[in-house]
Amino acid sequence: MSIESIEKKTVDPTVRQHSFGSYLAGTEISGSEWVHVPLPRALMDDSFSSLSLKRRLDTGEIVMDESHANLIVGRVALADIAIVERGLEAAHRATKEWRAVPLGVRIDKFLTILHERFVQKSEELEYFLGLEGHPRELARWERTSMLLSTSPESRAYFRDQMWHEIHHNDRRNIVRRLPDGVVTLNPPANAPMASVLLAGLSLAAGNAVVARAPRSSPLGVMWAVNELLGYALAEVGAPAGCLSAFCGDPQPMLDAWLASPYVNDIMYFGSSENGLSFERKCVESQKKPILELAGNDIVVVWRDANLDHAATALLEGFFGSGQLCMIPNQVVLHPDIADALIEKLVAKTAELYPGYPDEDGVLLSPVLRHEKFYKFLEDAVGKGAELIVGGHGIALDGTRDSAGFFLEPTIIRIDGLADSRRIDAVKYETFFPLLPLVVIERGDDDDLLATIAEFINTNLYGLRNSIWAKDQGVIDYLIANIVNGGLLVVNASHIAFGATVPSHGGTGLTGGVSGEANHPGLRTTHVQGLIVADGDTPPIHR
Repeated sequence: MSIESIEKKTVDPTVRQHSFGSYLAGTEISGSEWVHVPLPRALMDDSFSSLSLKRRLDTGEIVMDESHANLIVGRVALADIAIVERGLEAAHRATKEWRAVPLGVRIDKFLTILHERFVQKSEELEYFLGLEGHPRELARWERTSMLLSTSPESRAYFRDQMWHEIHHNDRRNIVRRLPDGVVTLNPPANAPMASVLLAGLSLAAGNAVVARAPRSSPLGVMWAVNELLGYALAEVGAPAGCLSAFCGDPQPMLDAWLASPYVNDIMYFGSSENGLSFERKCVESQKKPILELAGNDIVVVWRDANLDHAATALLEGFFGSGQLCMIPNQVVLHPDIADALIEKLVAKTAELYPGYPDEDGVLLSPVLRHEKFYKFLEDAVGKGAELIVGGHGIALDGTRDSAGFFLEPTIIRIDGLADSRRIDAVKYETFFPLLPLVVIERGDDDDLLATIAEFINTNLYGLRNSIWAKDQGVIDYLIANIVNGGLLVVNASHIAFGATVPSHGGTGLTGGVSGEANHPGLRTTHVQGLIVADGDTPPIHR
């Protein structure tokens, strides 16, 4: 296979190099400039050589060939704004046809084919997630989300939400959701492929989608667009313009989307600061902003919780070295079980180790910059927090090394909930392996529960929260009174996915002024009421 060829191809996971052009309305288009992607193993072994070779390839000084396979895994064409605008125009034309296609095709058939494709391509899917630096176990977790979101149960729920009909007074009364039109998607650099695959539900709703592939990790996006989303669309005969994807810098592409008369919605992943600023630009440009920003999730462990299970769930706070938005970021502990829970969690934390993403059992990922970790840790200890375990950089072999790519899973203890947000690691999102355990003050159970609910509801963020308790009264109280967040989990994995249940989205700094749980098929649609009579009945206005 010639690496210079830009012909569409089925990627074999054993092939070491891949090449993708821009994906314009179902057609792959070559480019004059390319972004080259280093192999994750090579970056971890010799980042200088990998990045040096990447720069030479990106500037065109040399051309990628098979001799670079030990360092460079592939390339993606850079798109200019003219091509992006062609994609938006094609999407605008396509949605006029696609939105009229029956739900039986868009939801039942398209999502069924996509679901089957996830199964058929599972090894390649995990492989490309690995090229983004995702440990194998986390790649399998992400694949689970894709399968559940397209499962028969989820399809049935989605279809009911899209068209709900009753008969009343000889009339058909219908509440339906209509596609917004052209949806653009700006995924995060840490999980681009999985985020772009969320667009499958927006496509099923009748929208057209234009996605950006980040320059830092574009391969997975372009593979998924070609081999998963694009394949399923073609199988149901969707207009080619329903899907386009381009690799490029975020700002020029976002500016083009804001300026385009064809764009209706912009799904934006990023930091809260940047996302909320972008939200204002969307409103000014009359685009619907759908924000997926930072998370600062809270886990409550009540005094009757199964501590073994709770400790295992809290370990998820270190998955990907804390560089995931929907993992535990802080824990509120009942004082009766605090010491026992901490002991169990420390023992489980010792079992985590760094490694290459394609190795089984690895859950930690490299953290490229460590300054904020040490700044947050210093702030916490300086304000009275106790360092329980961790606090250092480590090398690939697990030995402490201030210059290592990894950070030790780090646990701190804070006594007292009332003033705990004086500590930055409690108040703000952390995107590294630092987990604060906050032991609540002793008191009457009713008072403690009210305090916990208020603490969660006043969190600046609102992605996920979870509870570990057995007392049904405690569970019922917290379910009734916790109103912040897009997802609430009880006695289960904090990062669990569920059929019909949205996997992303939230309130506050997580989702912006209109933030809520994000079911992309619903967030990229709007409600319309419909009344249909037979024409033989005289009009009755009351």
